[in-house]
Amino acid sequence: MKRKLLIIGTTWPEPTATAAGGRMQRLIGFFLSEGYQITFASTASVSDLSMNLEQLGIHQRTIRLNHRSFDTFIKELQPQMVLFDRFPMEEQFGWRVAEFAPQALRVLDTEDLHSLRKTKETTFKQNIEWTTEEWLKADIAKREIASIYRSDVSLIISSVEMQLLENVVGLDKNLLLHLPFMLKHISKKEQENCPAFEERIDFIFMGNGKHTPNLDAISWLNTAIWPLIRMGLPNAKLHIYGAYLPQKVVQMNSPKQGFLVHGRAENKQLVFQRSRVNLAPLRFGAGLKGKLIDAMQYGTPSVTTTIGAEGMHGDLLFSGTISNEVDKFAQGAIALHNSKDAWLKAQQNGFVIVNQIYDDQKIKGLLAARLEKIYVNLEKHRAQNFTGSLLQHHTLASNKYMSKWISAKNGEV
Repeated sequence: MKRKLLIIGTTWPEPTATAAGGRMQRLIGFFLSEGYQITFASTASVSDLSMNLEQLGIHQRTIRLNHRSFDTFIKELQPQMVLFDRFPMEEQFGWRVAEFAPQALRVLDTEDLHSLRKTKETTFKQNIEWTTEEWLKADIAKREIASIYRSDVSLIISSVEMQLLENVVGLDKNLLLHLPFMLKHISKKEQENCPAFEERIDFIFMGNGKHTPNLDAISWLNTAIWPLIRMGLPNAKLHIYGAYLPQKVVQMNSPKQGFLVHGRAENKQLVFQRSRVNLAPLRFGAGLKGKLIDAMQYGTPSVTTTIGAEGMHGDLLFSGTISNEVDKFAQGAIALHNSKDAWLKAQQNGFVIVNQIYDDQKIKGLLAARLEKIYVNLEKHRAQNFTGSLLQHHTLASNKYMSKWISAKNGEV
């Protein structure tokens, strides 16, 4: 009999628009290949960019916050596993899963550590240094770490985040699994067939407009970095792509300055492979950067910051240059654009990173083995996580009665 998996999504997956959507698409592909019967549930509305899950044989279900209809739904479904897409979903529905489907293995996919991203954004805007102390004193960090403790296992996308959780927070490694992007091996033939240096031109930035680090990066490009690049390359163009770009970004479009805002890319691979250099001047953020992953897959060298490159390439050489200073960032971009030798070395570094760090077959094997080990030893696994049990007990009690109060206030029986 197929095991039942319930995925509770923050949104319906949009793999053509967001890196998070791409990650969820790969996770869904993994579970389908393992033979799971999947139900995907979300409180969000379906958009034009949402995956057609039913085409894959996945049942879609709209659920409501603070409503006992979810209790009936999960009691009837009785899944063997529940995957929470980001910690707010575990906060909202984890206690209901624990009460009405206690046998279900509870998995949290953090996507990136939201508390890390938010505190880095806050300290950047306040012009103060980010420290682990600043991170851990934030309420959102306490909430997210509590969610990790309550879950049976949490999928952590970045090696840097793994180190923070294990070495700074002191989380038991049995509660964590390093699960970066799962990417297909790039064969020698695919590498050789990638568009050549001479077939590419100009620069690209790609990132969706709902992600604050992307909006800051576009603004920094527009006001400080791109003018310097244009001084060195007067005829160059920078193509800005991304779904959900706000009006303030659209208004930056300036053909005269070679700063071209296009909106969402219909064919991401084509856009990357006709561009010579990818620019990713990220000044805050967390997790892994989908735009850099895409660039490496499609053979496009990048210029980024230490924040952008964080956790991306392990001990391997990066697929381009890294700088936090405007002048050096622009110089690195110009050098990569002009030097075929430097460009080819950076491209090759990207292929090596994808094949050595993000190999999907190796990562899928680790994921399958860990989930199976926890599933067959679930009672013992939970007994060893006393802090998680403690938090689950208090969360279940407090959230349960808060939800009942909200339901009563809304006039629900």
